[in-house]
Amino acid sequence: MKIIFFGTPEFAVPTLEKLLNHPEFEVLAVVTQPDKRRGRGNQLIPSPVKELALTHQLPVWQPARIKKDEETLALLQETAADVFVVVAYGQILSVQILDMPKIGCVNVHGSILPKYRGAAPIQWCLYHGEKETGITTMLMDAGMDTGAMLLKAKTPIALLDNSLDLAKTLSQIGADLLIETLLKLQRQEIEPIPQDDSIATYASLIKKPDYAIDWSRQAIALHNQIRGFYPDCVATLRGNSLKITATAPLGSEYWADLPPSLEVLEKDWDNLSSYLGKPGEVVSLAKGIGPIIQTGEGLLLLREVQMAGKRPQSGWDFVNGTRLTVGEVLENGQ
Repeated sequence: MKIIFFGTPEFAVPTLEKLLNHPEFEVLAVVTQPDKRRGRGNQLIPSPVKELALTHQLPVWQPARIKKDEETLALLQETAADVFVVVAYGQILSVQILDMPKIGCVNVHGSILPKYRGAAPIQWCLYHGEKETGITTMLMDAGMDTGAMLLKAKTPIALLDNSLDLAKTLSQIGADLLIETLLKLQRQEIEPIPQDDSIATYASLIKKPDYAIDWSRQAIALHNQIRGFYPDCVATLRGNSLKITATAPLGSEYWADLPPSLEVLEKDWDNLSSYLGKPGEVVSLAKGIGPIIQTGEGLLLLREVQMAGKRPQSGWDFVNGTRLTVGEVLENGQ
């Protein structure tokens, strides 16, 4: 099976690796986003997919706007590929492109469709506190993740998983599912299933206001926001921006899902839960662990934070470094 691979971030790398190492597939070329300038030196950095492709001496095409790039469109047409595989490529493909391969364009999507169609399914499923997610392979059509579904694979979500953890898990699941999908398509063992639009949800691009922490929200809602939009959620301390990168909601419904290192908080829960501060107030400093913050409903442990211009640090190092005190108030993010 002759394949053109479309993909850009680290999430797409395991799928390309699996294709390159499978005897029944031949990757003819890779299409990825243009190199971007990053870091202090403002150097052009290739995408993770491009880096892998170059180690295998594959042709790499990087159109800025693929729908308008006549040279790339001609190259794609000339390949006479059986399938275009698309994994987090980052550009919308035109109907002209979708119609090129013999079998079609197969997408690896990071949710159980039709839930969380769109650009950020992993982040939003965490934000909404889902207990399970997965991968769906589908035949692409002109809509946004609206194509007929091929195969699905599910995985549970742990309470402390963040978007990076979950993306790593799903990238491996997606790689395996894509191989299974292509083999079954080749043998005509899959019947594509149309999506039920009436139960579809949409995972939009994340915007700056989504990162702002509002301490009047519930502890579990803040925890889900912080792990979903990791590592960019911000509060304010003493007039300065403070990233909150790892938390844990506290209470009887969560103890079983928290690590043994936090058992001391469970033992002291009667004492801890007797405090009632205002939203954002530091109600306790758990020795060796970190600060515990009052929210609009429930208490939230800060496990890891990052001060402006600094590296991430544990909650306890943060307490010591800032001389944080009980009664001090963290303000909402801006």
